[in-house]
Amino acid sequence: MTSEPVRDQTDVPKHAVRATRSAGQRTRSRLLDAAAGLFKARGLSSVSIADIAAAADAFPSQITYYFRTKEALFVEAACRDVLHAARTAEEAAHGARTPEDYSRTLVDAVMRTDALGFFVEAMTLTRRRPDLSPLIARTVERLHVEGRRAFAGEMQARGWRSRRDPATSAQKFWTIAVGVTLEGQAMGHTADDLAADMLRLLETQADAAAPGRVPLRLVDRDGQGRQDDPAEQSEHTGEDHR
Repeated sequence: MTSEPVRDQTDVPKHAVRATRSAGQRTRSRLLDAAAGLFKARGLSSVSIADIAAAADAFPSQITYYFRTKEALFVEAACRDVLHAARTAEEAAHGARTPEDYSRTLVDAVMRTDALGFFVEAMTLTRRRPDLSPLIARTVERLHVEGRRAFAGEMQARGWRSRRDPATSAQKFWTIAVGVTLEGQAMGHTADDLAADMLRLLETQADAAAPGRVPLRLVDRDGQGRQDDPAEQSEHTGEDHR
C-alpha cells in the first residue's frame, strides 16, 4: 500500500490560495464583530471564548488560532472599532461649511459613540499586557495620520488657515478625546456630557493661546490674502477647535 505524496504549497492553484485567505479574513471579521458586541455589552471578564465562538457561529479553536488569547481579541476589536468611528466622523464632517461646524461634527460623532470608550479600556488593559501595546501604538498613530490627512484636506479645499499644523491639531484632538473619555467613564458622564466637555476644552485651549498671537493670513473666496484681527480669528480658522 502506498500513500499519496503530500503536495507542496507551490503546487496549490493561486485561486485556491486566494479563496482560503478570503475565507480566513471573513472568519476573522465575523469573530471581531461578535466579540466587539459582547465586550461592549458585558465587559472583558464576563465574556468567554465560548460565548464569542457561539455568537460568531465559529469554534473556540478558531479564536485561539487567529487571536491567540481573549485579551488580544479584545484589543484588536477595540482598535478596529475606534478606527471605524474616526473614519465615520471624518465623512460626517466633510460637508461642514465653517471650521466651527467641522469641529463640532467631529466631536459629536466621536464622543457619542461607544467606540472610544471601548478603545480606552483596551489602552488600560495593556498596562497589564505590554505585549499588546504595539497594536495600541499603531492604532494611535493611524488616528493621528488619518486625522492630519482629513484636516489638511479640508483646510486646502476650503481656504481655512490654522496657527498649528494639521499633525499637531490631529494629535491634540485625539489626546483630549481620550482624556475626556477616561475621566468621563470614571465619573459616569453621559455621551452629551462628554461631547460638551470636549468642545469646552478645545475652546479653552484656543482662548488661552489668544493673547499676543500673530495675526494669520487668511484666504478669501477670491483667493486674495488679508490680515485679520486676532480677536476675530476664531471665526475663520480651524485650529481654534482642532
